[in-house]
Amino acid sequence: MQAGERPVIVAVDDEAMILHNLAEMLKNDYSVRPFTSAETALNFLTRGEQQADLILLDFHMPGMSGFEFFKILKLSPRTSGIPVIFLTGSFGGESEALELGAADFIAKPVTPRVLLLRIRHQLELQYHRRRLQGMVDDKTRILDLTISKLRDRESVILNILARMTDLRDHETGGHIERTTGFVRIIVEHIFREPSEGYTLTRSEADNIITSAKLHDLGKIAMPDSVLLKKDRLSRDEFSIIKMHPVHGERFLEFFIRQMDDPFLNTARDIAYAHHERWDGTGYPLGLAGALIPLSARIVAIADVYDALISERPYKIAYSHAQSMSMISEESGRHFDPYLVRVFALHDAEIGVIAGSIAGKEALSSASDPA
Repeated sequence: MQAGERPVIVAVDDEAMILHNLAEMLKNDYSVRPFTSAETALNFLTRGEQQADLILLDFHMPGMSGFEFFKILKLSPRTSGIPVIFLTGSFGGESEALELGAADFIAKPVTPRVLLLRIRHQLELQYHRRRLQGMVDDKTRILDLTISKLRDRESVILNILARMTDLRDHETGGHIERTTGFVRIIVEHIFREPSEGYTLTRSEADNIITSAKLHDLGKIAMPDSVLLKKDRLSRDEFSIIKMHPVHGERFLEFFIRQMDDPFLNTARDIAYAHHERWDGTGYPLGLAGALIPLSARIVAIADVYDALISERPYKIAYSHAQSMSMISEESGRHFDPYLVRVFALHDAEIGVIAGSIAGKEALSSASDPA
């Protein structure tokens, strides 16, 4: 209803005289739409832009009764919120109607002043309900916007931290993106096709995909002389590098003590255990089999595969086919056999992501001066 317009009241009664009397009582303050059957009133209320601010409804009518009409109104979002005042000459069925949300009951014959007061009361209540709902909707929109901004900010901060870690160890900074892509492929497979010991909720799956970016977080604590060394590491230097899972776990555990969050717990598990091996010969704890968190077992495959397809000062880049074969050969030793099978099922998708390295290298070569 627009400002300045009179409220529209739909009156439904099978007696034309009663409708005439109602129209006379209400004509000074309201626009009355009279109907002698529930069927015609229903047609009015459900077609086009027609709407009512309140309904006066005879409880007992031939054909579709007022109560049946009322139940239909309650089923539609378009009409369920319209206040309905029942008019009845003989009471019965009030409790059922009130349970469904009837606004009021008025006995026939109707007293004009009582009717006007009841209508005014219901319209005022409806106005305040709508105003309150509008305020709730506005607050909800503001809250949703705030939450969205916080999530965006959280994502940016997470990506900054992951990128900082990646750039310390990889000149291109592409390791994080590719590894996350490989992790996503495995995780989404497990989410879609769970099996015994390999099930993930949507929230768990999202946490693994997102926190995989932080798997090498502990390398922030590594000295440049070791982390940035161009040649193969000595035994002592490799011992230092092997401590990066411990540093990553300690870093995240500090924040977990402040806020125990599933995402942080998953990130800690991955940072701490992604260098463990299925046969128990990994580090830092020497965990074996299912004792290694599933999240870390997933990241382990993605991390090693990306290392294989990437060129390093001390090694060539292996092809996608060679790398997939090497991953398969380590099934049951380095990697969880089930996850290796899942990885192999998505050979083509993995190859597309792996191919991005060659594409970037080609672009880089083309841009170099002759």
